Order: sequence, then C-alpha cells, then structure tokens
Amino acid sequence: MKRAFTKSVVEGLIFAHSDPITADSLRRLIVDVSGKDLQEILDELETEYRERSRGFLLVEVGGGYQFRTLPEVAPWILTMKSVKPARLSRASLETLSIIVYNQPMTKSAIERIRGVEASSSIKNLLERDLIAVTGKLDAPGRPLLYGTSERFLEVFGLKSLFDLPPLPDPEVIGDDAV
Repeated sequence: MKRAFTKSVVEGLIFAHSDPITADSLRRLIVDVSGKDLQEILDELETEYRERSRGFLLVEVGGGYQFRTLPEVAPWILTMKSVKPARLSRASLETLSIIVYNQPMTKSAIERIRGVEASSSIKNLLERDLIAVTGKLDAPGRPLLYGTSERFLEVFGLKSLFDLPPLPDPEVIGDDAV
C-alpha cells in the first residue's frame, strides 16, 4: 500500500471512530503497515493538522488518537448545537481533584480529606464517566475504590495521568491564604 493512501486510510479511520482510537487498533486494521511506519504517519498527521491552522486538529488523548475542535472555535460549535458546556460543581471538582491525585481512593478517604460527605459528588462523577470503580479495598466491608476513567483523559485533553500538572507545595498554598 502506498504511503499517501495509507495516510488517507489512517485519517479516515480516525475520523470515522467517535472515541479515541489506539495505534494498536489501527495496526490491527491496516495489517500491511509496520508499527514504526504507522507511528510516523500519526506523527506526520498530528504535525500537519497543527500547522495548517484550521478549525480542528489531531491529538493523542486517552491513549488513542482523535480529531478535536480547536478550543478557540468551541464557542461557535456550542452555539450551533445549542449546548451549554457541562460544568462541575465546586464539590464535584474538589472530589475529582482528590481522586485524580490520590487514586485509587475509597469514599471514606475522600470524605476525610474534604471534611464533608461525598456521595452526591461521587455519583455525579460516575454518571459523567469521569471516574470509575477500579476495585475493592481488601478491608472489612470491602469498600469500593475510585479512580479516573479513560473519559477523564479525553475530557481534559490528556494523553495520560503523567501529563497532569504537579500539585503546588503546601507552603505556597499556606502563604497565599494569609
């Protein structure tokens, strides 16, 4: 298969897939292309879409590749779709932050950190598929453990959890609060 055509096939597969599609999935679909060549094509496509200054680009997110609207264009898309961006309450954001940086976590551990009950925030985050049950703690009652989902990475535009910004030092937070 010629490289230009292979590039078009890769582009079409990514476009037709609603969720991020992994390089492994693409490799299984395009059997006569090596993993190295496929990765080169993906890198080229990412660069081409970034440099062409159009309304969307190709990004690696959530362990796969997906076409995404430029953030600067999003307000027009939302207006066209008559959709308001989904917002999280402060309680849900706090709960999500605690889970993101300390996962896996039990509900009681989250509540100990927040100092308030977290059931509704956890339910909200589960419904939005931003967190998932990742297992059960080997302790009496076998409480559920919560961690981030693949959808979390997609929504926040992250390739992996390693792309999260570091937490500020506690001393810095304490100095700002005074």
